[in-house]
Amino acid sequence: MAKHTSNILQRRIVKSCGYSLQGLRATFKEEEAFRLEVLLALILIPLGFYFGETGVEKVLLSGSVLLVLLVEILNSAIESVVDRFGPEEHELAGRAKDQGSAAVLLSLLLVLVVWGGVLCLR
Repeated sequence: MAKHTSNILQRRIVKSCGYSLQGLRATFKEEEAFRLEVLLALILIPLGFYFGETGVEKVLLSGSVLLVLLVEILNSAIESVVDRFGPEEHELAGRAKDQGSAAVLLSLLLVLVVWGGVLCLR
């Protein structure tokens, strides 16, 4: 019985990873902001490991950048769901999109705060 359960778990994990990769590809293909943020991440994450003196600093510097990518994916998902229901304007649809955008802005500000704090407060 345990082997059967193990095979089911393995298949579920493989399927889940496939769906996740589809989401990453779709976001990269459709969202210009995400592509720009990926480019910045490719620059900033190695710099975070270079400038971080301790493991905690390295994690803070790189993690804050990864958080921007995560929030951008969630923002894109919100926009996709809102757009699915049609192009007509609705107060709640606009609010949802604005809130998603605000979350991205706050995550970018967090990068500035973390990087400024780690690099300037030594």
